[in-house]
Amino acid sequence: MCRLVAYMGQPTLLENVLVKPKNSIVMQSLRARETNLRTNGDGFGVGWYAPSISSDPALFTSISPAWNDRNLLNLTAKIQSPCFFAHVRSASAGGVTNFNCHPFVFGDWMFMHNGEIHNFTQLKRHMRHLLEDDIYNWIKGDTDSEHLFALFLQLSKGRDLTNLEVVGDVLQETMQRVGELILEYSKKGPSYYNICITDGKRIVATRYCTQLNKKTLTMHYLVGYSPTLQELWSTPSYVVVSSEKLNDLDVGWEEVPPQSMILIDENKAVSIRSL
Repeated sequence: MCRLVAYMGQPTLLENVLVKPKNSIVMQSLRARETNLRTNGDGFGVGWYAPSISSDPALFTSISPAWNDRNLLNLTAKIQSPCFFAHVRSASAGGVTNFNCHPFVFGDWMFMHNGEIHNFTQLKRHMRHLLEDDIYNWIKGDTDSEHLFALFLQLSKGRDLTNLEVVGDVLQETMQRVGELILEYSKKGPSYYNICITDGKRIVATRYCTQLNKKTLTMHYLVGYSPTLQELWSTPSYVVVSSEKLNDLDVGWEEVPPQSMILIDENKAVSIRSL
């Protein structure tokens, strides 16, 4: 089941987070450590923000395995960003196409997902019926993840997303609404929601499974401090959220608690709330 990593903080070359660590996302595409499905070779995607150019994120996706794509290595060595997402895919719902590669982008927002909606094929039509035309017509692929993002966008209409807590509320409501559809149109079963969403300035992520007797998928975070910056040590330089720890050291890494949401604000302050 897929692997993901999100970064927000002082601008850095993408390769510093996505390529150079011993257990980088590129390595996880070939040999993931914290999942039974060790190979995630059904495509990858990288999305990043360039605030001086646009508030909308840039996006590069490919159906090639991340470990065997020289374009990815070249781009990450040349692009610097204060916020970026990367995702390597092990296809479940939806075929191996560019349209099904994460992250997904709509306006300022970027979204990626590790997990699955239980019995999505039975729910797909009913999820689409909840969408207004602008969101409905935006969907290009056929994954559960893109439809989940679409439902978030729909439910966020008229909501004050400048408030980070409200972003968290809408994401939680999105998962709850899918749960209601499962009860109405499908047989009960576990859905897995390891989600990251950002507007380039803040990140909300979840580690959640709808059945408490099932083991949640892994997710960790790291709050980092740069000794080279002339700032108070109490102010974080960056935050990383990742399916797996990116190096062999436990120092600094924290586990996102199961059945929880992590909220990271513009000052890189981290808070956890239960789901």
